[in-house]
Amino acid sequence: MTRRVSPIAFIASDTAEARAAQTRLSSFYGAVAPEKAATIVTLGGDGFMLETLHAFMNTGKAIYGMNCGSVGFLMNEFREHGLRERLRAAVETAIHPLTMRAVDASGQRHRAYAINEVSLLRQLRQTSKIRVTVDGRVRLAELMCDGILISTPAGSTAYNLSAHGPIVPLSANLLPLTPISAFRPRRWRGALLPSTAQVLFEVLEADKRPTAAVADFTEVRDVISVAVGEDRSTSITVLFDPDRVLSERIIAEQFTV
Repeated sequence: MTRRVSPIAFIASDTAEARAAQTRLSSFYGAVAPEKAATIVTLGGDGFMLETLHAFMNTGKAIYGMNCGSVGFLMNEFREHGLRERLRAAVETAIHPLTMRAVDASGQRHRAYAINEVSLLRQLRQTSKIRVTVDGRVRLAELMCDGILISTPAGSTAYNLSAHGPIVPLSANLLPLTPISAFRPRRWRGALLPSTAQVLFEVLEADKRPTAAVADFTEVRDVISVAVGEDRSTSITVLFDPDRVLSERIIAEQFTV
């Protein structure tokens, strides 16, 4: 069955390069508002792509990124010609986000999605002290660290990799749990959890060691507990050219030297 690719919406980051590309592509292919589009073409870098994926989560619209930024790990190569043909030939990847449910020191509850990762980070000079519970069982009674994160496979090459966590293939159904500058236990390097795992982080000595929780770009300060799990009921469809399929790029990243 041929994928319906039109009508197309073009959205761009605030850079001059991306805005100029949006104008040219809209003129050449025609353009509609995102809510009327079958496909949304995102022009920018990975940060803007991440914002787009959040904005159109669970809408059923396919997202196709073209790189007008720097890294472009989630993007396809920018080319003006042959776009409809590229969209028809593109490979679909379904991404399921993490759901973060945080409670802050005032008792207020916060909920946010993370396509890359949920991270806990110390706010001041004192290290954070965190209890880690997985599926109701305490796995680390006390972790002293600059922070800790849990990432999706799609996000395992981002902050998780920078914190020396493992890269995880999309099909592995695993979630990397990675400490950030662990002080005690110093030798703990993290864990690989099944995608069904429900993780609870509890901040110990929260008054003395204030800690923030971040789900992609949503930050909650002074948290006391953060629950995280993958939400399989929520999905985002991302399109990649056959030579830039995300699953292959994640595997290839493991052989980058």
